[in-house]
Order: sequence, then C-alpha cells, then structure tokens
Amino acid sequence: MVSDGKEVAFKLSDYCVLKIVQGDITNWSVDGSSDAIVNPANERMLGGNGADGAIHDAAGPQLRAACYEVPEVSPGVRCPTGESRITPGFNLPASHVIHTVGPIYNAEKNPKKLLESAYKNSLRVAKENNIRYIAFTAISCGIFRYPLEEAASIAISTVKQFGKDLKEVHFVMFNEETYTVWLNKAKDLPPPPQGRNFSPSPRTTKTRFFSNLNCCFKMV
Repeated sequence: MVSDGKEVAFKLSDYCVLKIVQGDITNWSVDGSSDAIVNPANERMLGGNGADGAIHDAAGPQLRAACYEVPEVSPGVRCPTGESRITPGFNLPASHVIHTVGPIYNAEKNPKKLLESAYKNSLRVAKENNIRYIAFTAISCGIFRYPLEEAASIAISTVKQFGKDLKEVHFVMFNEETYTVWLNKAKDLPPPPQGRNFSPSPRTTKTRFFSNLNCCFKMV
C-alpha cells in the first residue's frame, strides 16, 4: 500500500519485477509478512534526518529500541558504511526494516563501491530472511549528497545483478525529480517478452500496488 503516485513496472528476471514508484515509503507494503523497506540509516542506527527520521517516526519507539540492541562493531557503530542490518517493522505497514548505510559522497575514496555494497548487502539480508518484496529509497542522495544520475545507475545495475531471487524490487521516491531519474535509468533494462503486461508509460495508482501483477509472473 502506498499514497497516490505513479508506478511503472519492468521485467528484472523471469520471476522478478522492478517497480519505480512515486510515493511515501513509510506507507509501502505488499503483504505485511514477507516485505521490507530499506532505511538509509547512519552508522549508529538510532534515527536521523530525512527518510531515516521519517521511517523511525512511522515505526514508533520500538524501532529505535530494537536498533539499540544491535551490537556495536566499534564504538558508536552498529552498521558500518556499505553493510546492512534487519529489524521488525513495528508500526510500519511493511513487516521488516533493512537498515543500510550509504556513503557520504565527498567523504569517501570510493563512494561507488560503498553504494553498490549498500544495495547488494540489503538484497543479501532480504534473501537470508525470506523477504520476497523489498522497497528502496535513493540511498545517499539526501544529506549525503550523492549525485542522482550516478546513484540511479548504481542502484539499477546492482539490483539487476543481485535482486533476481526476490519477487519484486521497488524504488519508492518521494519527489518527482528523483522518480524521473530512476525511471529513465530503468528504461535501459531489456524489454519484457511479448505477451507480458509491462507498460512503458507511468500510470497512477490510488490505494495499493498491483503486487501480484495480475498473475503476470509465476514463481518457479
């Protein structure tokens, strides 16, 4: 479920769909049991600004308490940059939150590698925890200042390579500019086979994702 917005679906593999969505990720869910949103966290994992703060606010104080219980790997660091951790979603519609830390663009020697790792490790954690549906925001593109075009290329290519074992991978973007950049990058994906219902044009959804794609794909 998500607030009113545009949504476009693309074929990622024979049984995995990529969706680019404009909406609020804190409202997102598919089945409330095997779905997870990805929180662009900081290394402390105790909340912050932007999407991180919004996710913590929507999930309630239980999320911060759960994050506090994640062991520190060094003083003040529960999730190093490029890694991922998972907690329940608590008051969120989605069942889980996968916390990942993207790079600060101008503070790292190799931000591209770290951003790839953040997406890759989030997908790995999802698979290990039987998550079938996952939703990302634009990791590192807020106060961490990662350029949108480069970040979108990394995000789409990494998801294409490592996200094929999931049923659906969503990018839920709050503003029009970020949504448009991600949509344009996704259009570089190979087209779906004939007979599959994937529209190349944005469409408006009002109450929920068409999570099962009207049986367009069958799990194998």
